[in-house]
Amino acid sequence: RWVQNRLQEIEDSRRHLLPREYISGEAVYYLGRRYRLKVLATQDSPAVRLRGGYLQVTIGSRNPADVRAALHTWYRARAKRALQTRLEVVCGRLSWIKQLPPTSLRQMKARWGSCSPTGRLTLNPDLVRAPRECIDYVIAHELCHLKVHDHSSRFYRLLETSVPNWKDVKSRLDRLAEAILAT
Repeated sequence: RWVQNRLQEIEDSRRHLLPREYISGEAVYYLGRRYRLKVLATQDSPAVRLRGGYLQVTIGSRNPADVRAALHTWYRARAKRALQTRLEVVCGRLSWIKQLPPTSLRQMKARWGSCSPTGRLTLNPDLVRAPRECIDYVIAHELCHLKVHDHSSRFYRLLETSVPNWKDVKSRLDRLAEAILAT
């Protein structure tokens, strides 16, 4: 009965999320802020820009697949810079990190990040849509794996020391995940 109730809650929470159509007026996210998508037809090469409360895509075709591709390219480029900056900031806060670990971006459906046994961090570029506090939490979580490569009580003590409010931030990220990741 509990499982059935939980599945119903999940289904109910997803009903309000419509599939993304990549048309003007839709909500999109960048660094936790909600923007309205504005699609403009042009003969120029595709461009994506933040303009006030809008994320403006100027593109030769209003075809949703083309708009989606332009947005994903823009998000990935922004993710490279923003996530690198946040990595540097978070590493600076953790006294036991002596140098920046090798890092890469990879689209993942079920994870925000991972840490390999060799110490390589992989971050989901969609993380750039989340608030900075959430980005910092994910990075700190993965950096803690450089010291403790499991989810033992020792790991969570280290995470608690590194990000004292991590549970609240994780809950916030979990609540935002569906809206942020809707594609």
